[in-house]
Amino acid sequence: MPNLLVKPQGTSGLVHDITPESAGWTYVGFALHRLAPGETMSGETGAREVCLVLVAGKARVTVDGEDFGELGERMTPFEGAPFSVYVPKGASYTVTATTDLELGLCSAPGGEGFTAQVIRPDRHTQMTRGKGTNTRYVTNIMPEDDGAAQSLLVVEVITPGGHTSSYPPHKHDEDNLPAESFLEETYYHRLNPSQGFAMQRVYTDDRALDETMAVENGDVVLVPKGYHPVAAIHGYDLYYLNVMAGPSRAWKFNNAKEHAWLFTGV
Repeated sequence: MPNLLVKPQGTSGLVHDITPESAGWTYVGFALHRLAPGETMSGETGAREVCLVLVAGKARVTVDGEDFGELGERMTPFEGAPFSVYVPKGASYTVTATTDLELGLCSAPGGEGFTAQVIRPDRHTQMTRGKGTNTRYVTNIMPEDDGAAQSLLVVEVITPGGHTSSYPPHKHDEDNLPAESFLEETYYHRLNPSQGFAMQRVYTDDRALDETMAVENGDVVLVPKGYHPVAAIHGYDLYYLNVMAGPSRAWKFNNAKEHAWLFTGV
């Protein structure tokens, strides 16, 4: 199994390029580009679908020649929800940065009958989950009930310093609907201030997989299976962008039984 902690390769251009082949799995891909104003990146989706997430900065986006104009409001992922663009299979796209730009490319197997669209920040209301030091703030970009894609599920989470998230531990690694869905997942992490770090553990019930990682700004964590809780360290807020996909576009998870007592209101 590949190393679950993936470090950024440089500070500009293509910083991450995680494919099903490099991850050793089947569905999820994630790439990250950092572009200066005026720089352009283009791509073709082929048999996959893509969600372009403007993590930070502004850009002009076109899909199959259709100009969606300049998109973007926030200059850091810690201020509000993002603009995103869904690109279906068999399409081409171009993104031109109009400011410094951090662009996430979330991908998964595509299907027929889907169309390119802008996903505005106000499309899905930010949700507060948990209580006490398990409080975190969740923005669904592409949730399972929007009918907008074949495979992709995309979500952002802000975890304040000293808080936990993806906690109490849960997993989604069995293709056993309606009880549980099989979903591969990536976490793209950002810290504020950027010199901070967070902790993430990925483990299975039998501990055949059990890795605990110190996550720094710009790192990606792969979750092929198992539980995957995150802890933000005091003084440093944590952002992460999740990409999930599997054989069914459904997020059905099961919680770690030994921690069931925590679930009253958390």
